[in-house]
Amino acid sequence: MTDSTARGGEAPAAQPRTLPDASTPGSAPAFDTIVAGGGIAGLTVAHDLAARGYRVLVLEAADRLGGTAAALELDGLALDAGAESFAVRGGAVAELARELGLGDAIVDPNPAGAWLLLPADGGAHRAVPLPKRTLLGIPSTPLAQDVIDALGWRGALRAHLDRLMPVLRIGTDDALGPLVRRRMGRRVLDRLVAPLAGGVYSADPELLDIATVAPGLNGGITRTGSLSGGVAFVLEERAAAAGAADTKPGSAVQGVRGGIHRIVDALAERAQEHRAQLRTGVRVEAVAKTGSGWLVTTDAGAHSASSLVLALPEHESRRLLDGLGVSAPSEEGRAADARAPHAARDRADGVTVELVTLVFPPGAIAGEPRGTGVLVAADATGVRAKAMTHATAKWPWLREAAQGREIVRLSYGSGTAAPATAELDDAAAAAIALEDARAIFGTALPEPVASARVRWRQGQPSSVVGARERQQALREAAAAHEHLLVVGAAVAGTGLAQVVPDARRAALEIRRERFAVPGAPWTEDIAVDDDVEPPVRAPEGHEPTAAPGDPAHAIEGRSAADHERGEA
Repeated sequence: MTDSTARGGEAPAAQPRTLPDASTPGSAPAFDTIVAGGGIAGLTVAHDLAARGYRVLVLEAADRLGGTAAALELDGLALDAGAESFAVRGGAVAELARELGLGDAIVDPNPAGAWLLLPADGGAHRAVPLPKRTLLGIPSTPLAQDVIDALGWRGALRAHLDRLMPVLRIGTDDALGPLVRRRMGRRVLDRLVAPLAGGVYSADPELLDIATVAPGLNGGITRTGSLSGGVAFVLEERAAAAGAADTKPGSAVQGVRGGIHRIVDALAERAQEHRAQLRTGVRVEAVAKTGSGWLVTTDAGAHSASSLVLALPEHESRRLLDGLGVSAPSEEGRAADARAPHAARDRADGVTVELVTLVFPPGAIAGEPRGTGVLVAADATGVRAKAMTHATAKWPWLREAAQGREIVRLSYGSGTAAPATAELDDAAAAAIALEDARAIFGTALPEPVASARVRWRQGQPSSVVGARERQQALREAAAAHEHLLVVGAAVAGTGLAQVVPDARRAALEIRRERFAVPGAPWTEDIAVDDDVEPPVRAPEGHEPTAAPGDPAHAIEGRSAADHERGEA
């Protein structure tokens, strides 16, 4: 859910609340699939099912579609309210964009890269480019010049001690923060790792799960005997894999000309073309199993469907599953809670992040003085923002659209820290953002011509110790009932690169149950799937019977840094 002083762009013709349409007892459900949640995951499921003849109803509690990928209208510009890029890894998001006719709109960001804001003598600040050869900020060569620039000689020498300390014969650490502090010292943790952890994962590095955020690092440590050696090993392995795949060098993230929200608009438009119903301002209050599927009760009436997809924030999915009596964590989930740090368990309901966007008049910022943005070191006191994106420097298309205006976005709240703007009104939050922007750029910026504030409540970061087990427990709770699935960041992890393929797998699983209307005329433009038999509809007045299908393809997922929140 979001709170914003400048509402997002209008969703494509989403229907208003309507009267109840629940079926009478014993009748066939009114819909094949109800999707609770109109974010990117829910809309992807709706698009994939409606395009193949399914009668789909999407219910979104907010007054707009898109969730963290929604639009933000500000000073005549259509900006992204949340995610402003997607990870290239896997190719699923780009593939979806191409299907939606947005292939030519996929763009790379400015390669200038991000900077770090560091403390300086006398309470001042200094900014330096992020070191190059790092893994989540951990340097592979502690005495490299760009590392010395960030840490100073004392910090760099302390980090280099990692190579002189007793050999790490087996890499078995769970949490990233303690490992970095033990091997390289607090300055590496505070100045390099913490800013990246906050900017990428909205998490405290003390809680980050190494296996999730840095796959292969423990194996690299075992092979080389040191943390920096392990980082070098992982970087070399990735470079070799890219070379073997003949991958062209380029950015790890991409965007869409006009904004990521264009994917939301296109998904909604296509789904409605294929007769899906999209309703905003409708909150799902409860779900119940029936003899023919599911009954979904909302604050605007009740609806029935053969299958149900929960595409909601974690706390909302758990609330609905609690009503079914199936949301108790598995043994693995309980074990994860036991081994997770106290801070992670205390913040199981998630974190709150606030984004403040400022639009400055033409000429306010000359060039790209801080690259595409800045990550703020943990020991850089006096600046309350955790990160800042210079959006018009990062995206050439936005610079053109802004017609000389400069747009920056500051992020507040990360890990266990509540946003510094949390208790402030919008005007006060904008004033703090202006002060922080002036400190980061090191110049007297003028008053902005417009500002907007968006608040996101996110689930527990998928990157912390124990999160994978929690996600699996949530999937198991849904799997206790037929034709009930959970999608979205609550189970797939943060970032479009993880959410989109997971949602498409869920849609495939439902398609195998064959609820859809055969030969629906609005699906003629969609090729029949080779691995899914044509859908079968029960005779009118009878409950649809789902013939058993082949099990959905088991696709092993892997979490990695997505940078999709876009800070810096």
